[in-house]
Amino acid sequence: MKAINYIFLSVATCFTLNSCELLQPDDIINPNVDENTFLNSANAMQAWVNGANSSFAESIGSYCELMEIMSDNYFNNYSQSSKVFDIPKILYTDLDVTNLQRYIGTMRESADYGINVVAPVDAKTTKSDLFNLYYIKAYAYILAGEYFRALPDTDGGDVKTWDEQLKTAVEVLDKALEYVETDEDKAFIHTLKARVYYRLGDKQNAVNESQTALSFSGDFVKQVQFDGVNDVLNSIQTATWGTWFQPLPRLDFLDPKYFKLTSTEERPINIGKAEEDYLILAEAALSDNDIDGAKGYMKQLLTLVKSRPIQTDLNDQLEGRFNGGYKHYPNSSEYVVAASEGEEYRSGLVLDRQAPHLISVPYISGTSVSEEMINKTSGVDETLELLYLMRQEIFFAEGRRVADLGIKLPVCEVEAANTPSAQPYMEALIPSFIPLNQGMDDFTMDETTKKVTIRYNMNKIIVENKSSEYVVPFFN
Repeated sequence: MKAINYIFLSVATCFTLNSCELLQPDDIINPNVDENTFLNSANAMQAWVNGANSSFAESIGSYCELMEIMSDNYFNNYSQSSKVFDIPKILYTDLDVTNLQRYIGTMRESADYGINVVAPVDAKTTKSDLFNLYYIKAYAYILAGEYFRALPDTDGGDVKTWDEQLKTAVEVLDKALEYVETDEDKAFIHTLKARVYYRLGDKQNAVNESQTALSFSGDFVKQVQFDGVNDVLNSIQTATWGTWFQPLPRLDFLDPKYFKLTSTEERPINIGKAEEDYLILAEAALSDNDIDGAKGYMKQLLTLVKSRPIQTDLNDQLEGRFNGGYKHYPNSSEYVVAASEGEEYRSGLVLDRQAPHLISVPYISGTSVSEEMINKTSGVDETLELLYLMRQEIFFAEGRRVADLGIKLPVCEVEAANTPSAQPYMEALIPSFIPLNQGMDDFTMDETTKKVTIRYNMNKIIVENKSSEYVVPFFN
């Protein structure tokens, strides 16, 4: 195993950044150096970027883990991880809320330190280094805007509302564009801008950015990488490849998106992909009552998803869809699943995992939607519901669903105690149409008829509430 050398900067710097212990420069012998020594070392920026990337990856893994159980995608069927986010119960005193806020601060401050302090003194700093740091910083603002009601946007500063955070993200993404060197990275940044404008409800800019992204690349994927050898671990992989989390039965065919083919493998997480641009363009068309145009984008999206890689012959035979957890889940392809009572039962959504069966799982994007299903929809609402099913399936296990449900976290207790402007944001935003008491994860399973009925079709509920301020941004 490769030895890891850690840099410990000054106490003040470490306290602010919380990521300095993750740096891994290969050529520094003394693991305990002060900040000045570090800044004057031969590869300071390379070391800093390595550390920022490691911290960023672990933060994204934690976001995916906790946001997935807060949504209808996964239920925490075991004792590890949060048991209250599933309700959903989101308190400003919850340590997970505090940690999620700290991850954002760490991303932002570590990027700023690299840009403003390390870059000016390291002549070896490259455009790629600065691009890397700027997109990490932008992503911090995106997470703040999508998942929190308000957060400070500087260390020790006043809180800024979610929409202010997203507007700042656009400014930082524009800076990142100054350092882009490949068409794929241009597509990535323009897709992030489209994602931000989408969430802000700015349809024209979202459409423009999506089209620009696709002009650079129609199939790009941007991922954060982990390192199982050096303990940079993907926490949602631990939860889903293991038996902690169980997917909603109609999403069973997509699980596990993060699997292990070797003992040290840590799968990457997608943080940007071309699918998002097609989803935005289709939703924009529907908001203009252009159903045929929306279906055209959905079919292009379906073609892209079908082109994505699939892991075949995956041994998931230890997954019993129970394994001592709280409730049983279907574990055989004999089961058919309805999205809610009275809806059609669909086959092919639950996989056979028990010996001697091996499974195939898409790990960039997957969907159960077919071209026939797209053709059969009629009207804006019916097509929009199918589009949100595609959106849910394509972003499955990537931590994106909570934002589509309109749920936002409060400012954490530590921030509330020290920042007067945080006081109005100490309660989570959970829209009234969100089922409580673990309702989003609830279903009935008849082991005789092999029928599973989901209690709430959240895509239908999202569409029914499309005029609210919390969901479906182009319709309100």
